[in-house]
Amino acid sequence: IDEIEALSSIYGDDWCVVDEDEKIYCIKISDCLDQPKWTLCLQVILPPGYPTAEPPIYQLNAPWLRGQDYTDLANSLEEIYVQNLGESILYLWVEKIREVLVEKAQSSDPEPDIKKTTEEVDEDDGDDFLLDYQAIQEDQIKMLNCMTSESQKDEELPPIHHGNPITDRRSTFQAHLAPVVTTRQVKRVLEKLYENKKIASATHNIYAYRIYCEDKQTFLQDCEDDGETAAGGRLLHLMQILNVHNVLVVVSRWYGGILLGPDRFKHINNCARNVLVE
Repeated sequence: IDEIEALSSIYGDDWCVVDEDEKIYCIKISDCLDQPKWTLCLQVILPPGYPTAEPPIYQLNAPWLRGQDYTDLANSLEEIYVQNLGESILYLWVEKIREVLVEKAQSSDPEPDIKKTTEEVDEDDGDDFLLDYQAIQEDQIKMLNCMTSESQKDEELPPIHHGNPITDRRSTFQAHLAPVVTTRQVKRVLEKLYENKKIASATHNIYAYRIYCEDKQTFLQDCEDDGETAAGGRLLHLMQILNVHNVLVVVSRWYGGILLGPDRFKHINNCARNVLVE
């Protein structure tokens, strides 16, 4: 309670109480006060065991936050938690995030491209959707090519499991899962999935993976929204909460023309949870 009161007074209007009973809070963090260029929203749920026995459950939300940026920041927060076990860490987390944003503002990084990328915001799918999708898909493969700059020898294709689809108001969601221990296997599984014309034609193919590196005792993890803003981060967060590792989860969504609002995230997570349990 003391920590919450202190944070509320420190951050003022940027601090928001989402649900007092469930201890859900949100804080808007930016690189500067006057004309912020980089902004991020940190949402935290404080479990009953916080701070002595449990870490906060958190989510990082920003249209530009994806891929390596997300991974690096998540790893920094987990490192702070480990270094301060049993202590209140929200202030340290907020200031670490602000430090990252200030660094980005001072670097040569281009300003964030805040485009309407999700169909829930922009309903104009148009006939050129498939061409747009292929461009997105190629970007994903290029990104993975960069990540797998090690020797390009063929890696065994892991088995791929397909979950039961969920349909709501003509939108269909289906999860696919594969055990993976290298980023090359992640790349191979994605390429294999995209060979399926039905999966390749999905409106979104959201994915996340977590690989545990024994030698470094750390996680190699990443996620992709594929146009469904923040969905990849939510999926990765679910996997962190369930403490799963050495696995890739892909959730395909075929949009049926009716907006689902927040329900779409519930279906994405339920699909993923079900296939992980199976």
